[in-house]
Amino acid sequence: MTRVLVPTAILEGESVPFGLMDLLGTVDVTVLGYHVVPEQTPPDQARMQYEERAVEALEDVAEEFHAAGGDADHRLVFTPDRAKTVQRVAEETGADAYTIRGTTGSVERLLVPLSGDVAVERVLSFVTDLIGGRDIGVTLLLATDDESDGRDRLTAAADRLAARGVDVRTELAVDDDPVAALVAAVPDHDAVVMGERAPSVRSFLFGEEAERVAAETVGPVLVVRRDEAAEE
Repeated sequence: MTRVLVPTAILEGESVPFGLMDLLGTVDVTVLGYHVVPEQTPPDQARMQYEERAVEALEDVAEEFHAAGGDADHRLVFTPDRAKTVQRVAEETGADAYTIRGTTGSVERLLVPLSGDVAVERVLSFVTDLIGGRDIGVTLLLATDDESDGRDRLTAAADRLAARGVDVRTELAVDDDPVAALVAAVPDHDAVVMGERAPSVRSFLFGEEAERVAAETVGPVLVVRRDEAAEE
């Protein structure tokens, strides 16, 4: 079954919004409770100091998922590097996606950007599983400098979702920066689902695209992980 990793700074009062819990009700969930410690602090030392309180907080989050009609298991990690820990635990748990937290109520429409080198079929399959037959609409967004090719790609992707019973519409942004086009489209949507892109010089200079989008939006961002084995 599709699995989503939900990283949470468990000792900093972070919570998972009810709307996100409700959205994830159709998939398996692992809540990653993490606490960032200084590099010179041994993780075992931090665990001895904080583990009991952190586990109690994680169990509360798991119970909130249950109350929202879903289910979740959890892991606890003390780490000096949040990003590497998220990637490692996502790999260990076989997570198809991970979340970047944001606030949302009931989710009625998802924004799904298809710009760049994302694995479109993988993203669309995840979106279908996530919706799970519920009345949640999808907007497919593509930013490109080739209008004709862009329309063809959007139509093909929309047809795949429509064939699976999804209410879908499309939006084409020609000659626009992909992140700027995405941020401009966000206000009419409750959450963003986007594919993880291959590392690039741009991502090292400006931060991962998903993190940049999350910084510009209020709602949660769900990042569908790349299948590196399949790409090889």
